[in-house]
Amino acid sequence: MTDTHVVLSGSDRPRKHDAERISDVDPASAVEVTVTVRGPDLPQVAPGKSMSREELERSYSASQADMDAVAEGLADYGLEVLDSAPSVRSLRVRGSAAQMDAAFRANLGIYRHNGHEYRGREGSLEIPAGLEGIVTGVFGLDQRRVARRVPGIPPTQEPAEAVAQGALSPADLEERYRFPAGEAEGQTVAIAEFGGAYFPGDLTTFCRQQGRAEPTVRQVGLGVPVLTEQQVMALPPTQREQVLGEAGEVNMDVQIVAGLCPAADIVVYFATWDQKGWIDLLNDVVRGVPAGAVAVSVSWGLSEDSTDFSPAARRIIDHRLQAAALLGVTVCVSAGDDGSGDQLDDGRAHVNFPACSPHVLAVGGTQLEGDSEVVWWQTPGRRRDGGGSTGGGVSRVFPQPSWQTVEVRPPDGSGVTGRIIPDIAALAGPPYYQLVLLGRAAPNGGTSAAAPLWAALIARSAAALNPPRAPVFLAPLLYGAGPDGHPLGTSVCRDITSGNNTSTPPGWGFSAGPGFDAVSGWGVPDGPPLVGTQMAPGAAAAQT
Repeated sequence: MTDTHVVLSGSDRPRKHDAERISDVDPASAVEVTVTVRGPDLPQVAPGKSMSREELERSYSASQADMDAVAEGLADYGLEVLDSAPSVRSLRVRGSAAQMDAAFRANLGIYRHNGHEYRGREGSLEIPAGLEGIVTGVFGLDQRRVARRVPGIPPTQEPAEAVAQGALSPADLEERYRFPAGEAEGQTVAIAEFGGAYFPGDLTTFCRQQGRAEPTVRQVGLGVPVLTEQQVMALPPTQREQVLGEAGEVNMDVQIVAGLCPAADIVVYFATWDQKGWIDLLNDVVRGVPAGAVAVSVSWGLSEDSTDFSPAARRIIDHRLQAAALLGVTVCVSAGDDGSGDQLDDGRAHVNFPACSPHVLAVGGTQLEGDSEVVWWQTPGRRRDGGGSTGGGVSRVFPQPSWQTVEVRPPDGSGVTGRIIPDIAALAGPPYYQLVLLGRAAPNGGTSAAAPLWAALIARSAAALNPPRAPVFLAPLLYGAGPDGHPLGTSVCRDITSGNNTSTPPGWGFSAGPGFDAVSGWGVPDGPPLVGTQMAPGAAAAQT
């Protein structure tokens, strides 16, 4: 074994803001990490085309020689490989904290932030010199949270039952957004979760109230236990309150998909809320474990500028999203619920990651004002302080993809020209969605609700194709020419032209207007024309 180490590029992480290191980690404590490995460069996503999972694995997996070299190099430090997956260029590795420190020079510690303790680190990792250029990332040493969603609708004087009276049912949503006929037979929709719990009894109640069949729901725990309602209620009060708040969001995701796709299979992934959780979850999506999904709903994220993400993590997460897009999987990601500032207080505008990845369908939010649908905005524009508003804007991290043939300039004159989000939108604010939690009416919304709605629409559209055809990643098609020569987004979406997403800070935001904009994208669903976009540009007209 050699003691020569080199810095792992992209692994640098500063100490979490306001966190305090309170002790070293117990050197005997067990630690599991995901180690990622190099592989051939993925091709760019070609609008209207996809490849098979077999082709992706055959041409773009990590080499077995590299996988073996990593396993052998880490075995010198006593680390054990639990799983080796060349198709997603990853190894799951276990060992003691002392062995991890020796292998990666992590200097692990216990940190306290806002009353919560977690295992963490700061600075750059180092890897054995023999693995330089082979290992691209080591994730799971630091367990700080990089998955956020703010639960609940703004405080109201009305009881939940009264709010629920005006909330929209699945039938209302189908009518408003002109969903294609059918129940998504033969389709699988995946839902990504980083906390909370799913309550089957609430889904049964919801489906019975809505007159819908109850779909098959499978839960997959990735490094976390899959909690039952009884286990949640038995937790200590503070922990129970947190899990119940997140459970409201989880059950919202499931019920929205279930109400619109009662014949689909639903897979709910529960992962750790750190960088490792994102990568492990997306690895399973790409591998099609336990089943290949036509669409994935993701209602979690964090500002792309947050220093809690390492550069390597952003890169590896985006790589997995690119692989999913190449397979024709549309990952629908909520654009955030905190307006133009995205919960950062530095006076600049920000966008949410992974919504700003060029390999996802970024989903913004709307609300109803009488008979009109407008951009979602409730004072003061970010949920942390009360009412929220849709995320949206221009990325500073990801360049604008070649297929995104639109232009939006930030009002502050910064000249930023990166990836613009959202691509599209759907209901997020009042009058909210009809939902059930703990057996009672629990109306809710946010772009966290708009993302599963779009995932459900994509599944319904895929099921409506006759004859059946392989799905494709939806986002690039919206910007290409449709049958009338205009961008396809103008014919498969209903334009939203009123509203903005100003939050304070920064005190300004982006506004809606005719055509594409950075708060509602191309607009809200106009279902039947969407069916044809599952295949290729220009196909929509033939399907309507």
